[in-house]
Amino acid sequence: MGKETNDFIKELRKGRPAAQQRLLTDYGPAVFRLIVRMVGQQEDAEEIYQDVFVKALTKIHTFDPEKASLQTWLGRIAYNEAVNHLRHSRLDIVFMDDDDLAADYDYEPDDTADDEQTVILLEQAMQLLPAADQTLLSLFYYENMSMKEIAYITGSIPSTIGSRLSRIRKKLYQTIMQFSDK
Repeated sequence: MGKETNDFIKELRKGRPAAQQRLLTDYGPAVFRLIVRMVGQQEDAEEIYQDVFVKALTKIHTFDPEKASLQTWLGRIAYNEAVNHLRHSRLDIVFMDDDDLAADYDYEPDDTADDEQTVILLEQAMQLLPAADQTLLSLFYYENMSMKEIAYITGSIPSTIGSRLSRIRKKLYQTIMQFSDK
């Protein structure tokens, strides 16, 4: 951990408002995207988002930079808070793409009919996946997290995450092939 990061963590542990604001500014958007992808409802996501940062700020003394980066640690808190919310509300995790989240970057998909059809089939196939599989795909592809980071967030091990992602990709391929045969 660099000196600047170490100083930042010290400031957070002292409860400094400037450090707390920086935490929200630097890490808030990614945390919010993860929560929205999991719960699907903006209102619920906003409530969970607040809970995540309240918990993070009250538990910052437990953060161990040897185990995970600050972003990954916050991702784990967000993941657990969203799962707890979903358990209590008995809802399924919803997979939403970045278009639905008004992503910060401009992405123009290729306008060819084949590409559009593939995207539609992929989105349909993803909706059929179990909630846990949708979350893994979101963390890996949309949040660009490593398998090690995802393992930390989900309480698993990296090799298990790699195997699960491989199986999920195979399921998606098979489902898309079934859709395209119809």
